[in-house]
Amino acid sequence: MRALLAAHEAVDERERASIARVRVELDRLDAPFDEHADPTHVTGSAVVVGPRGVLLHRHRKLRIWMQPGGHLDAGEQPWDAAVRETAEETGLAVAHPAGGPQLVHVDVHGGTPRLPHVHLDLRFLVFPSDDDDEPRPPPGESQEVRWCSWAEAHDLADESLRGALVVSRRSLPLDR
Repeated sequence: MRALLAAHEAVDERERASIARVRVELDRLDAPFDEHADPTHVTGSAVVVGPRGVLLHRHRKLRIWMQPGGHLDAGEQPWDAAVRETAEETGLAVAHPAGGPQLVHVDVHGGTPRLPHVHLDLRFLVFPSDDDDEPRPPPGESQEVRWCSWAEAHDLADESLRGALVVSRRSLPLDR
């Protein structure tokens, strides 16, 4: 985890502060990947990018447009949680780039009445397995899931996601 953070370049001051906070919390937490061990914990999310733009969903509880992602299952790595959570929340199968998981953004958020615990969120670039596939969120998940143009995604997204959108767009392989 520390090597992943060390190799990552922050896009803005918010992300620099988030990376610094994650490093401090990794030193403090006994079980940083366990959501039940401490209110502050690591989460994994996905910036899903395809030919039609960026996939966003409107979070059921927070009511904001954001990337899919969430808590890690026992023994799971953040990049694996990003793929699993995307499938669970949107019904889309996704995969990491050919070279393996690519961290595109780090954000620390929460600790508010709307989100009483703190997420140390690691965001990974992923692509849909089938570029023509439409999101089909299962019952119990937000039904508001859609492909957005880059401009629309920027306008809809919570401020915490905007840096991830900038980096993800810059990170696209030439054949995408």
